[in-house]
Amino acid sequence: MFRLVLAFIFTASWAFADDPLTGEEFETYTQGRTLTYFEGGLAYGIEEYRPGRQVRWAFDGSECHDGQWWEAEKGLICFAYDNAPDITQCWNFFKSGKGLRAIFMNEPQGRTLYEARASHEPMLCLGPEVGA
Repeated sequence: MFRLVLAFIFTASWAFADDPLTGEEFETYTQGRTLTYFEGGLAYGIEEYRPGRQVRWAFDGSECHDGQWWEAEKGLICFAYDNAPDITQCWNFFKSGKGLRAIFMNEPQGRTLYEARASHEPMLCLGPEVGA
């Protein structure tokens, strides 16, 4: 039994020891796709990955913001959006059989998001105060 528990701990820690995706790997995986991210089983937001490292982001139920991403250093993918160009948000992305896992590096605890859905369709972005 002890060996089984030890083997599980080693396997579980090894599964999370993978290196984060490089900018090239991240671009290859995301370009032309629209990914929906969840946190703790709840919808968090959606991002459309466009050519030239351009993106469009929306928190769940919020308006869209255009931006861009770049690799700040190996494995650190950073984003800035037009609504707050001076704020840089950096993440480590990991690829698994279920999609991407993203860890927010701007916080000590590192918020973790998971890819829940993927599409090749563009995002539907409604303007602010639609229907008001």
